[in-house]
Amino acid sequence: MNISDFHGSVTALSAETGGRVMAGSTTHGVGRSTPLRVDAQRNLEHVLRAAREVFGELGYGAPMEDVARRARVGVGTVYRRFPSKDVLVRRIAEEETARLTEQAKSALGQEEEPWQALSRFLRTSVASGAGRLLPPQVLRVGAAAEDEADEAAARVPQQRQAAAGGTAELRVVGARTTVEDEPSEDAGAGALLEVVGRLVDRAREAGELRTDVTVADVLLVIATAAPALPDPAQQAAASARLLDILLEGLRSRSA
Repeated sequence: MNISDFHGSVTALSAETGGRVMAGSTTHGVGRSTPLRVDAQRNLEHVLRAAREVFGELGYGAPMEDVARRARVGVGTVYRRFPSKDVLVRRIAEEETARLTEQAKSALGQEEEPWQALSRFLRTSVASGAGRLLPPQVLRVGAAAEDEADEAAARVPQQRQAAAGGTAELRVVGARTTVEDEPSEDAGAGALLEVVGRLVDRAREAGELRTDVTVADVLLVIATAAPALPDPAQQAAASARLLDILLEGLRSRSA
């Protein structure tokens, strides 16, 4: 490469970066420069945001092409970061399940009144929209246990102990073999079930929660009260109204 060619390359690169050569950039191998790394990170954020929106509106069965369109990138860009749809679905499910877990912990730690803690968790979770992205297996928790003769053991996952005296096992009941459009059961579900179970326990022991309400019911409220509507203001109003009705249904008649 002669001197004139070198200066030509620098001029072209400078034009692409606003009249300056970025630190860490090279005139050969421009694809490795800092600006492209920033672009890649930005694309990743766009893809994750789009995936939350698309899966929240259409469910985890929505195609990757819909995610790419919403992110305004090519579908190849999505697959470069997430080699299969299952990987992307798992990432979103894990993040949203972790978000719900933190919201439940916050409610437990900051609200002394049991009903206020449970109510705060439900309102925060519904407002965040995380309920639309709960893995289906989490919503099925307790379904098998509730068919057992011991009704009390079915109410709260922490109480689910074998008659032989085994330790309580927090698990997702009824999980199926993982498929592409459904998150795996190991997406942080155990931590979520444990902390929500504590919220349910406290509210029930205080006589403020109906005795037949299960952890599964509470999670179902989060999913049900977070409808996907095209207008944000309408969605917020509908969610708040629906949650008020559902909370009234959860509350003990004697509270």
